Amino acid sequence: LSLAGMSAAIPAAGGGYSFARQAMGPTGGFFTGLSVLIEYALAPAAIVIFIGSAVNELVGIDGPVVYALFYAVFIAIHMAGVGEALKVMMVISGLAVLAILITAGVLIGHFDVNNLFDIAPATAQATEILPFGWYGVWAALPFAMWLFLAVEGVPLAAEEAKNPAKDVPKGIIGAMLFLLLTATLVVVLLAGAVGSKVIGDSAVPLVDALKLTGNSTIAMAVNLLGLAGLIASFFSIIYGYSRLVFALSRAGYLPQTLSLTSDKKVPSRALLVPGVFGFLVSLTGEGDLILAMAVVGATVSYALMSLSHILLRIKQPELARPYKTPGGVITSSISLVLSLIAMTGVYA
Repeated sequence: LSLAGMSAAIPAAGGGYSFARQAMGPTGGFFTGLSVLIEYALAPAAIVIFIGSAVNELVGIDGPVVYALFYAVFIAIHMAGVGEALKVMMVISGLAVLAILITAGVLIGHFDVNNLFDIAPATAQATEILPFGWYGVWAALPFAMWLFLAVEGVPLAAEEAKNPAKDVPKGIIGAMLFLLLTATLVVVLLAGAVGSKVIGDSAVPLVDALKLTGNSTIAMAVNLLGLAGLIASFFSIIYGYSRLVFALSRAGYLPQTLSLTSDKKVPSRALLVPGVFGFLVSLTGEGDLILAMAVVGATVSYALMSLSHILLRIKQPELARPYKTPGGVITSSISLVLSLIAMTGVYA
């Protein structure tokens, strides 16, 4: 909500970096941009490892060849132009949503509230509802955030939106509400159908939940559609990092060659260089560790962007704000505190 307010007031391709630069100067902008860049460069590397697991489930192929293929194909699509890339992204995202809705429709008849609490308490102080106590909640925060990671990338499209003052806040808020719905469906329905322990141990939870409830044929279809969900995340974050690198390069924080654009106005080098870096990172195969590192970058950036919102309200109260954040600085102060708590959860 804080980002929605700032993006309407300061529509720039740098997103959170641009807001921080205006609120905290070049140094604040640099550290915010760097933390977002860490998140956006690492997140595709983690996602492509999870894509490899899904592809392995389908055809028995995994590893560097799969990672390289997905990076190459989807960077090439982005090279074709922003309009073409976003159309492909919409189709892929639609297929991903279809996978979740099909899974929800099949599993709702198998839902048993007792399955949500089938993990035995780990300590004397723990309960069935919190089998690992509040420590478990804290340790799970980075993975919970993964369900919403990169939603803050919407403002990165501000300079390519027709009416950024209205379109970007609508995009952010719409994405938040939609992700809240799909996250609830995935987390609650899957565990309620086959048990929290099974889902916690699964590499492909939608597929395993359907197989265990006797829906193997549907599981295969959902695995294909679920792969589209991973691809949608992968695809959209590639778009996000390219625009961020472009903005940081244009501002002089990164080599200026990274802000050069092609004949189709695409920042081609800003697409390629982080892509090569992400592919090299993916070769470690450590998806969970890379995920945690990306969340560190995300939470630091969230804290700095929340602080930027507070400072902009104090320093520039006269700034035109087509969309005003509900709750004002109270909302961004809560966001600041929660971001710092979530960041420490990575080290739990």
